[in-house]
Amino acid sequence: MIQAWLLAFRLRTLPLALSSIFMGSFLAAQQFAFKIEIFLCAVLTTIFLQVLSNLANDYGDSQHGADLVPTRKAPKRAVQAGLITAQHMKIGMQVCGVLAFISGLALLKVSIGYNLQLFIIFLLLGIFAIIAAITYTAGAKPYGYAGLGDISVLIFFGWVGVLGVYFLYTQQFVPLQLLPATSCGLFAVAVLNLNNIRDIESDKLAGKYSIPVRLGKQSAVLYHWALLLVGLSCTIIYTFFTYQQPQQWLFLVAVPPVLYNGFKVQTTQDLATLDPLLKQMALTTLLFVLTFGVGGLL
Repeated sequence: MIQAWLLAFRLRTLPLALSSIFMGSFLAAQQFAFKIEIFLCAVLTTIFLQVLSNLANDYGDSQHGADLVPTRKAPKRAVQAGLITAQHMKIGMQVCGVLAFISGLALLKVSIGYNLQLFIIFLLLGIFAIIAAITYTAGAKPYGYAGLGDISVLIFFGWVGVLGVYFLYTQQFVPLQLLPATSCGLFAVAVLNLNNIRDIESDKLAGKYSIPVRLGKQSAVLYHWALLLVGLSCTIIYTFFTYQQPQQWLFLVAVPPVLYNGFKVQTTQDLATLDPLLKQMALTTLLFVLTFGVGGLL
């Protein structure tokens, strides 16, 4: 049973989810505003939200039939495989939702204290994040089935994740930081796009109109290249504007694995073999963020 839940948690997605938290924290540390209690609460909240999203995705795809299509090339999910019942999965979602809400409250307490206005704004943002995590593929009209998952990932894994965390450290919004935040978001969208290219045929049969289903594989590959190259360009531009020392270019060590991902997606014919590239791109995003952060602190 424990192995079934670990399968449903999809722990390999956590490095990608945490990348935006690390990016925002590195930016705060460069301004000498890093606080360990904020970091730990942000990490915990993000983990709960990501696991909630994964459980909801497992449950939602099983209910809407995406996991039942015979041509599906993705690894089997827990509900589909009969390892966890749909009812138990719903309970798991509820538990993760409550834990995310509690850890989110703790995050707001240690970061903004008793500033009621900011507390309400971020509380509403947190509630919206929980709702977005659940309704991506679960519910009567999941927005992931309408092809809106990409913009949601850009918002939460990029702009909200990076700029929101930075604000909790500093109570400041720096417009230029939209650039590295966008990099994080676009790389996260690239992982989702990879997932959707792999599942393009089964999603089409299940009525899940992701971007690759709407564009077709060839155009989806071009879209993938755009996500990768614009993502790199945003942080390159940011570094030009904030340049002080050569170490700031350390993040360029992530360029080869980013380009490798793009070329593999372009040249792979058997879509089932794309699955390892999801993990590769998620870890590449984490490498990109860590080297960016370390380079900015040296």
